Amino acid sequence: MERRYPDPAVRVLDPRFNALRVGMVSVECLYQGARWSESPVWFGDSRTLVWSDIPNNRMLRWDEETGEVRPFRKPSNNANGNTRDREDGWSRASISRAA
Repeated sequence: MERRYPDPAVRVLDPRFNALRVGMVSVECLYQGARWSESPVWFGDSRTLVWSDIPNNRMLRWDEETGEVRPFRKPSNNANGNTRDREDGWSRASISRAA
């Protein structure tokens, strides 16, 4: 796939943000099939990206080496707010629903 820089898919709606735009980056779709994705967190040591698909009550993991997306945790207790700290710890919030 040929990439164009700056990526035409990235649009600046407010000119005040032009100074923050990085011209040598592009948008890449890693996965389709989640209803609502959020909270991506990068694990550089394993070269994987983990994110939440809250309505499907799961977390997914993309592997940079293979390009595959697989379930990481299901059920995930509607986990979101994924983040890593400076000591490589990982935390997330959960939005469990009472039955």
